[in-house]
Amino acid sequence: MPIFPSTLWREHILPFAFLVLLLGVLTLAGDYLLHRLNLVWVGRYLGIPGTILIIGSLMYSLRKRKYIKTGNPKNYLNIHELAAWLGSLLVLIHAGIHFNAILPWLATVAMGINVISGLVGKMLLQSSREHVQSQRDSYQLRGLSRPEVEQAIFWDSVTFDAMTQWRKVHIPIFIVFAVLSLGHIISVFLFWGWQ
Repeated sequence: MPIFPSTLWREHILPFAFLVLLLGVLTLAGDYLLHRLNLVWVGRYLGIPGTILIIGSLMYSLRKRKYIKTGNPKNYLNIHELAAWLGSLLVLIHAGIHFNAILPWLATVAMGINVISGLVGKMLLQSSREHVQSQRDSYQLRGLSRPEVEQAIFWDSVTFDAMTQWRKVHIPIFIVFAVLSLGHIISVFLFWGWQ
């Protein structure tokens, strides 16, 4: 019996886990390199381009809500995903392994949760919907009755139903992240110590 018998797990959830793991590995590698090369001070400033990229990624939300009327929404979505991921990477390297204050770490945790929930929406939800429907159609073509089909795809359906709740996490956590980040940025300017 295979370790991951469901193709939903193999084709959708594992690639999602890989991207999250890649973000973590690149964060640790970036922080390690900065320390190894005695460039820790560079990490202090990586939060600025990271934040700019994350703010720029919000163009997709503006386009989706028709505040921006030009451009292909799919292009905005692609830019949103890339800019948010790269911006998060820069902010995570900026945070590094330094535990100087609670506010920046709360913002970092909120950002991490937001990135994960965004990846759920990007990688898993649409693909999973298509996968479950494809499985359902395949079993129906084989002549299985509706109860037999539902039993055959039960675990995939349960997994999909759990993933559909992602927006209930993504938007409120983004708001928490934005407020905490703004608090961190304001505190940096109040207690300017950029030597």
